[in-house]
Amino acid sequence: MKKKVVIIGSGFSSLSASCYLAKYGFEVTVFEKNETFGGRASQYKKDGFTFDIGPSWYWMPDVFEKFFNDFNKVVSDYYFLKKLDPAYEVYFSDGKSIKIGDTLEKIYSAFEKEEKGSSTKLKRFIKNAEENYNIAVKDLVYNMPGISPLELVTLDTIKKIGYFLSTIKKEVNREFNNPKLSQILQFPVLFLGAKPGATPAFYNFMNFADFGLGTWHPNKGMYSVVKGIVDLAIELGVKFHNNKNVEKIIVENSKIKGVKANGKIYNFDIVLSGADYNHSEKLLDKKYRVYSEKFWSKKVFAPSSLLFFVGINKKVKNVSHHTLFFDVNFDKHANSIYDTPEWPKEPLFYGNFPSITDKTMAPKGKESCFFLIPIASGIEDNKEIREKYFKIIIERLEKLTGQSLKNDILFNKSYCLNDFVKDYNSYKGNAYGLANTLMQTAFLRPKLISKKVKNLFFSGQLTVPGPGVPPALISGKLVSEIIKNHNPEV
Repeated sequence: MKKKVVIIGSGFSSLSASCYLAKYGFEVTVFEKNETFGGRASQYKKDGFTFDIGPSWYWMPDVFEKFFNDFNKVVSDYYFLKKLDPAYEVYFSDGKSIKIGDTLEKIYSAFEKEEKGSSTKLKRFIKNAEENYNIAVKDLVYNMPGISPLELVTLDTIKKIGYFLSTIKKEVNREFNNPKLSQILQFPVLFLGAKPGATPAFYNFMNFADFGLGTWHPNKGMYSVVKGIVDLAIELGVKFHNNKNVEKIIVENSKIKGVKANGKIYNFDIVLSGADYNHSEKLLDKKYRVYSEKFWSKKVFAPSSLLFFVGINKKVKNVSHHTLFFDVNFDKHANSIYDTPEWPKEPLFYGNFPSITDKTMAPKGKESCFFLIPIASGIEDNKEIREKYFKIIIERLEKLTGQSLKNDILFNKSYCLNDFVKDYNSYKGNAYGLANTLMQTAFLRPKLISKKVKNLFFSGQLTVPGPGVPPALISGKLVSEIIKNHNPEV
């Protein structure tokens, strides 16, 4: 008889794991507390406008392709991609912007235009970033379940030891004096959830993910990816249940017996939680928890977010599909997230205008706009604060892009810390999990397997490899292989 696995939550790591476990011969059931599947990668629709509530950047297409290839499928079996040109645009304090093109040659040209001689430095920098990408993404993370420090020790990583001891900020500033170019090169680190000055230089492989592999858009938005993986999982025999809130993980004699959901007991041989790790352990009796509240309180969390989903009654000028507004001090905003957690006085922000690329995202002649301000987890969140920051970013957007928009706003929906807690049981309202600092890398992150309960496992952004959609897909694969190895009779 097949062993029965229940997966708590349906974020990308859970969806990934559901597919692999079904392929390995387990009977897989997914319990999702919310109405829709996808976890943080949900979608909001209103009056013909469509917004991706969670992830909006499609980077590292090779990881997605590898995932589908593992099931003898390809990405285009489930959704269609378009490479963006420009990949994104960055505004600075002088009101000018730099567009990052869809090829390395275009990017070299943009850098050279900004600072003579910088393209030569960039070629050298990207070559190194590509080497690190090949080590990290093509080899390391798929063989790094976070069990032993030896997972990090290879001939390639030994050669790169200096890059683990240095930081992104130090290496970028060593080569690039121009503050605009420096900020552009430090930007991808934000996907790892830490300050450039606290992130090992080895992680410059994200610059290759950015410049070398490009930025893509799935037709009809990132939720198309969720739908694609759910469809694949169903083909493999996975059973999905929405509005199924798991209230307790049931353990007897240190061994999994099942879960209690919506007041009813369900028996399972194995439990995998892709929900917030801290919340997942709270579903256990205290004696079975591995990580204390003190442990979590000392961790460095990636930023949370204040999000706005805005319908505008006309097309927005002078912006690209992805537009970054770095017109204020980068370091000051970062300090307000990591060093002295508080609302930033002058926030950086990101604008996503998917209807520029995809006509399905907004009614004809109108614009679908998603704005994001990175903020610290655990700070105050209320209606007045949200309204204050919406006014700040709209005024900045109008000034930098030279247009009036206030009177054309049809609606504005906000989403912030309290919503992350309510919808995803997120620790302190975090949006992206634990930051990838040196002391929170690989085996130093919370484990995929419980040390106290047999057949209890975890996945997602609070464990290995870390935050982001591609790492979540990999996390699902890693934990599935561990489950299979612990249950060889399947």
